[in-house]
Amino acid sequence: MERTTCCVVGGGPAGMILGLLLARSGVEVTVLEKHGDFLRDFRGDTVHPSTLALLDDLGLAERFARLPQRRVTAVQLPFGPGRSLVTVGDIGALRGTYNYIAMVPQWDFLGLLADEARREPSFSLRMSTEATSYLVERGRVAGVRYRTSEGRTGELRATLTVACDGRGSLARSLPELGLRSFACPMDAWWFRLPRREGDPHGLVGAAGDRFIAPMIDRGDYWQCGALIPKGTDAERRAAGLERFMADFTAAVPWLADRVHTLRSWDEVKLLDVRLDRLRRWHRPGLLCIGDAAHAMSPVFGIGINLAVEDAVAAARYLVEPLLGGAVGLRDVRAVQRRRWPTAAATQALQRIAHARVIGPLLAGRPPFGDARRAERVTELLATSRWLNRVPAYFLAYGAVRERPPAASMR
Repeated sequence: MERTTCCVVGGGPAGMILGLLLARSGVEVTVLEKHGDFLRDFRGDTVHPSTLALLDDLGLAERFARLPQRRVTAVQLPFGPGRSLVTVGDIGALRGTYNYIAMVPQWDFLGLLADEARREPSFSLRMSTEATSYLVERGRVAGVRYRTSEGRTGELRATLTVACDGRGSLARSLPELGLRSFACPMDAWWFRLPRREGDPHGLVGAAGDRFIAPMIDRGDYWQCGALIPKGTDAERRAAGLERFMADFTAAVPWLADRVHTLRSWDEVKLLDVRLDRLRRWHRPGLLCIGDAAHAMSPVFGIGINLAVEDAVAAARYLVEPLLGGAVGLRDVRAVQRRRWPTAAATQALQRIAHARVIGPLLAGRPPFGDARRAERVTELLATSRWLNRVPAYFLAYGAVRERPPAASMR
C-alpha cells in the first residue's frame, strides 16, 4: 500500500508551490503530474510581484533572476484618433523592489520549483502519472487511484488530497461541490509573431473587427492573442487565415511586416475561455485550489497569481494539522474562507469587464455603451496618476497578499 501525508494532484504553479512549502515545513508530500515534462506552450507565463516577493522569501530570488525572462512594467492600450498607445497601468511606478511582471516560460519556472523541492527528503514528484479517480472510505477522500504513461495503475492513500489540476479537475465532477458557471462572451486564439527593434514594449492591447488583440512582449517575439466571440472558432477559421491576418493588421498596423510568418491555422491555438467556481472547495479529505476551485478569464492576466496565493494560504493553514496527522473539515474550510472573497471579487470585476468592454467590442459596439464615454474613461486612466496605479497594483498583487509558513522561508 502506497501512502503519503499530502497528495497534490497537478504539477502546475499552485501544485508545485504548495508541494515546496509543505515539504520545507516537514510534511511528506507527493505531487502527481500527468505529463512527462512541463513543456507546454501558451500557458500563463506571468510571474507577478507578489510571487516574486514570495520567491525572495524562499531564498530563490537569485536563481529565478538567472532564468530567461522579460520584465514588463506597463500596460498599454490604443487611445485617441491616431490609436496611439497610452500607458493605463504603470507597474514600474509602484513602490518596492519588484515593480514589474516577469515573463518567464512556465516550464523554466516549474523546473526551478521542482529542483528546489527535490532537495527536501519529504518531497516526491511523479511525472507521467495521472490521477484517475478518488479513493473514498466512509465518506472521506482517502487518496487517489492513478495510471502512469506506461499503463501501470495503483492507489496512493493520503491524509489530505489537494486538487491543483486546473479547470479539468477530477473534483469538478463531484456534485456536492456545486460548480457554478458564468456567461463568458469570448474564446481566445494564441499565436506568435516576431518582435523587432522599435516595437512597443510591455503588455499591449488593440481591437479589430469582432476581436480584441492582447499582446505580450516576450523579447524576441510577441505572444499574440485574439479574443473572438464565444463559439465562433470554426466559422472564423473557415473564412481563411489570410482574412484574419488582414483584419489583425488593420488593428495592429505596426505588425504588418511580419504577419506572413504565420503560415497555417495549426500555429493558432484555441483556448476555451471559462469563468466559473465551486460553491464548496472541499469535502472531508479533499481541498481544491487554483483553477480547480475557480477558473478565471484571461482578463487582467492574474489567474496564476491567484493560484499561487491560494497555495501559500493553504500551506499556512494546513502545515500544523498535516504534521499532527489529522486534517479536519474545519481546516480545509478555513482555506476557502480566506481565499473565496478574493476569487469572487476578481471574477466580479472580470464579469463587469466582459459585459461593459469585451462583449460590446466583440459585437461591434463601443465599450461602456458610448464611444465618447469610453474615450473619457481611457483618458482618465491615462492622465490620472492615482487611477493609473489602481490597475497597476491590482495586476501586481491582486486583492490580498499571503505569507508562507515561517518554517518554509530560508
